[in-house]
Amino acid sequence: MKQLRKYFYPLLIWILFESVAVILWHSKNNLFYLFNFSYIGLSVSAGIFLYIRKYKHARRVVQLLVGLYMLVYLGFICRENMQIEGFWYYLFTGVFEAATIHYAVAKIIGPLVFGRGWCGYACWTAMILDFLPYNRPSFPRKKIGWIRYITFALSLVFVAALFLAKVGGIERIMFWAFVIGNIAYYGIGILLAFLFKDNRAFCKYVCPITVFLKPASYFSLLRVKCDQDKCVKCGKCKSVCPMDVDVTDNSRNRKNGTECILCMECVKKCPKSAL
Repeated sequence: MKQLRKYFYPLLIWILFESVAVILWHSKNNLFYLFNFSYIGLSVSAGIFLYIRKYKHARRVVQLLVGLYMLVYLGFICRENMQIEGFWYYLFTGVFEAATIHYAVAKIIGPLVFGRGWCGYACWTAMILDFLPYNRPSFPRKKIGWIRYITFALSLVFVAALFLAKVGGIERIMFWAFVIGNIAYYGIGILLAFLFKDNRAFCKYVCPITVFLKPASYFSLLRVKCDQDKCVKCGKCKSVCPMDVDVTDNSRNRKNGTECILCMECVKKCPKSAL
């Protein structure tokens, strides 16, 4: 029984995504949603299973499975804007499809269960940035996180302006906004990574999606917790955290608590298995 208990989390994630898949399939009468969320759920669950089995690259496997699927298949082949502009587009048209469903599940409601897990396991921008050489931040965190709110506002203003100006061919514009937006995200992300010697600098300071993710992540069900009786305050967990989270503090108000991407680097590094 104890052996089976450790597989509770991958099972929970699979049940969550499969439930969403079946509900959307029946409510929208569209088989695509069954395939889409079943695939993502199985990919994430498989990654967690591989992590439990101590496979070194478990998280990277999930990043590639989910990230490439959303970027290449949904984005380029299906021509869906899965960036935040696509969310505003469908919201303004009053259609609960594609990006609005994606955001509701992965970035607005979902974080109540798995926090910023999206950033650690599914984001196609971070998928590339995590291959850069600066997995551990070399400098203290900068106080420029306010930039994310500017990019968030600009994305909203951009789409709102298209609707207010009654521009024709908005769907085509949305596709090219997705292409150009991704090029810009990768360019800025790589530049910031080398500038700050931090792969996740883009996530910390610029990414507009975090404006959705952070509030719900505060109440996340899945969190890294510390067994204070085992912890020897060695600081190794903090030294490997890409998001500068103080995981030794179990309070929801812990330093950078809503930034945790559940990468589990701290858990792997802890010499006393306190996390």
